[in-house]
Amino acid sequence: MATIFAKMLSFFVVMLLASSKTSSGLTSNPKIRCIEKEKQALLKFKEALIDDGDSLSSWGSENDEKECCKWRGVECNNHTGHVAGLNLSTWSLAGKISPSFLELQHLEYLDLSGNNFGGDYTPIPNHHLGNVSSLQYLSLGGNYNLSGGNLEWLSYFPLLRHLDLSTVDLSEATNWLELVSDNLPLLEYWNLSNCYLPNQVPPTHPLNSSLYLTVVDLSDNQMSSVIPDAFGKMISLVHLNLAYNDFVGRIPKSFANLSRLESLELKWSHVTEQVAVVLDKLSRSEKSLQILNFDSNQLSGTLPDFTRFSSLRELYLGGNKLTGAFPKSFRHVLPNLVVLEFYGNQISGMLPDLTAFPLLTRLDLSNNSLNGTIDKSIGQLSKMEHLDTSLNSFEGIISESHFSNLSSLKYLDLSFNSLVFNISSSWIPPFQLDAIRLKLCTLGPDFPEWLRNQNNFSELDVSGAGISDVVPSWFWDLPPNLVKIDISDNRMKGSVPDLSSAVSLFFINLSSNSFTGQLPRLPSSLTALDLSKNLFSGSISFICAITGPLFWYVDLSSNQLSGELPNCWEPFHALHVISLANNTLSGELPRSFGNFFDLKTLQLSNNNFSGELPESLKNCPRLIIMDLGGNKFTGKIQPWLGTHIPNLMILSVRSNKFYGDVPRDICLLNSLRVLDFSQNDLSGKLPTCFDNFTALVQRDYRVKETADFAYYSTFYLGIVLVQWKGQERGYQRRLRLLKMVDFSSNKFSGEIPQEIASLAEVVSLNLSRNDFTGKIVQNIDRMKMLESLDLSRNRLFGKIPPTLAALNFLSVLDLSNNNLSGKIPTSTQLQSFDASVYSGNAQLCGVPLPNECPGEEQGGKKGIQEEDDQDQFLFTTPAFYISLGVGFACGFWAIFGTILFSSVSRYAWFKFLDEVADWLYVTTAVNFNRLKRRLRG
Repeated sequence: MATIFAKMLSFFVVMLLASSKTSSGLTSNPKIRCIEKEKQALLKFKEALIDDGDSLSSWGSENDEKECCKWRGVECNNHTGHVAGLNLSTWSLAGKISPSFLELQHLEYLDLSGNNFGGDYTPIPNHHLGNVSSLQYLSLGGNYNLSGGNLEWLSYFPLLRHLDLSTVDLSEATNWLELVSDNLPLLEYWNLSNCYLPNQVPPTHPLNSSLYLTVVDLSDNQMSSVIPDAFGKMISLVHLNLAYNDFVGRIPKSFANLSRLESLELKWSHVTEQVAVVLDKLSRSEKSLQILNFDSNQLSGTLPDFTRFSSLRELYLGGNKLTGAFPKSFRHVLPNLVVLEFYGNQISGMLPDLTAFPLLTRLDLSNNSLNGTIDKSIGQLSKMEHLDTSLNSFEGIISESHFSNLSSLKYLDLSFNSLVFNISSSWIPPFQLDAIRLKLCTLGPDFPEWLRNQNNFSELDVSGAGISDVVPSWFWDLPPNLVKIDISDNRMKGSVPDLSSAVSLFFINLSSNSFTGQLPRLPSSLTALDLSKNLFSGSISFICAITGPLFWYVDLSSNQLSGELPNCWEPFHALHVISLANNTLSGELPRSFGNFFDLKTLQLSNNNFSGELPESLKNCPRLIIMDLGGNKFTGKIQPWLGTHIPNLMILSVRSNKFYGDVPRDICLLNSLRVLDFSQNDLSGKLPTCFDNFTALVQRDYRVKETADFAYYSTFYLGIVLVQWKGQERGYQRRLRLLKMVDFSSNKFSGEIPQEIASLAEVVSLNLSRNDFTGKIVQNIDRMKMLESLDLSRNRLFGKIPPTLAALNFLSVLDLSNNNLSGKIPTSTQLQSFDASVYSGNAQLCGVPLPNECPGEEQGGKKGIQEEDDQDQFLFTTPAFYISLGVGFACGFWAIFGTILFSSVSRYAWFKFLDEVADWLYVTTAVNFNRLKRRLRG
């Protein structure tokens, strides 16, 4: 009874307030005179503000400005003249919120949102707040530097019905949920989005304010609790936004109470539940629900029948774990559906008939497992603006009929499907696209003429489209709003004209075509440029015209470029990738070439660069890949390579003219995976600190899969040339799997350091064509991943260590032209190599060499005869048969009896047999595959 009385009383208060507002009203009635005390309070409030836009120019003390009820943003009660409303929203005001507004004791409406109050992280004034206890509407959202403190000041506003504190810092409000619940019983609108709210244990009881709440927005707060059950008890709730949090678990069962719910947003959380169960919990909202957003959660199960939600307008289920095909009920008409997003799931089967959704404007089914053809009926969706079916397995023909009525289409993405465009050259599309993404669709071999009628696109990607035509001149008349163009991986021909007038263009990829001529002039604001693998010629002086501070990527590799590098590299501090490889560029690197603090990849290989490396390169501390091979660089290997560039993973200076010894500081590169100093004039002894190359020593070293290396060795597919198994090969996609050390073709001397055996993860070691002496490292078996070992053409002596036979993965070996002696150790591995592997060692003998070791044949026959005599004597004595019988009886009953009478032993025995069987299977399979690999070699 008391509960009913309380609800009736609350209802009476709300109706009274509404009636009061209607009868009194807020106005700027010219007959109402301003109350002097309140005018002075407003002027003090203005003094604390920074008003660069002069928005408060009407606020003053001149004769014509005395009436504060006429001031902009001020509303007065049309009976009493008291200031009742203050609306300064989005006026670009800054400064502090003066406590003088607390003198406006009759204030009901205060909107200061969308400004820049609290420039010095100012808290909301919270003293004497009781003076404005009549406040019903409070909006301070969008003031990013404002702090709300602990929120205890909310207790002074018991009549609040609208509360918006979005983006206000509430990190100190540890009990925010109770403060709102206990102090604001009439609250209808509640927005605390992006407020850094601290986690709280969610209450199970209803909130005091839950009777009238219609809008709740707590999005973007990174809360990591379960979803509070209390939300499901807000029976008047219409809009609930809990997106961009870390909520875990399931949807509370209490959500079944939300019969008026129109929108529910929980994107980017960790809800783990069957999607059908979620819809069942929302069954009472079947008639009202319009927006359902569960993007980027962990919902699972097959697609359910969501057509029962007859008012549904927007459905977002992308980035989950949904499986199966579209249900048959998908054909039922949902006349109001405008958005359908199922991207990033595992949905399979055919694309259904979408004409059941005539108002559909946005369809995103990308990154699934859909297959079959795309039906022409999709062309009847005249309201469609955004169509994305990329990253599926669609196939078949795309014709004009697929687009016949898509006059509203702005975004088209059919990339990464096996679709073939069969469109007439005279076809005029009914749409003007903003984004055209057709990567790996077949548009060629002729250049698609329908693009001529597209005049407003900002993005174009027709890479890998099988176009082998000359690019028509009209194509280069690019739209003024174009920001990205990618026509790479075709066989397009012709020259590229001056593109400097395309001032909005920041991304250009024309790589892997057959473009010729000089490099074109480009927009000054460019951020990424890829012209690699073409036939461009001339100098690269054009680069000096690029002045954009965000220029981060340039790849001009594999062209016919020549001349020296221009000395204008100082502004390019943001560069991450520089690749000029495989050209005929020459001269010394200019002094300005360096100081790239964020540079990750530097590839200058296979040019004619000369001179010493500029010291400015040591100011590239984040370099990961440094490939300078195949040039004419000279000078000594500088210690700063190890001291100033600690993150290097690929270091190649092969085939240059470097001389002198290798500094010990190189061993500071503990992330190194590829070290290639081959084909230079380096000399002296190798450093004895190889065990410092941690990434080559430890398999579990964390640098193995660092994000930087994984990103720059896959996104940027630069080719690094190395000697691999006796041949020069270029590594691209598998670059991050390569671990090798190459000091070949130099003038190194002395013994091979023992520490080199610590490189347990190295797959290729090449020390050939030097002047090394001494013996082969005895504990070389520690290099258990070694596949290729070349020690040829040195002055090594002594026996081949038996430990070499323990290298199970060794498939390439060359020990020729040394002074090795003695017998080649006996093993299946070492005897399987060709005799040339051991040639040029006069005192080496044994299989596979034709010369047998001294005394090997006679001694072998004598040993066999003695063993036969001993075996014959052993098997003819009675003691042998007696021992055999006793041993069999004891052994049989020791094993069989234990198995028979002990269940534990019986389990252990059969488990042992299973493990032996598994071991035999794996060993046989591995050896069989190894044999096949050798036979192919």
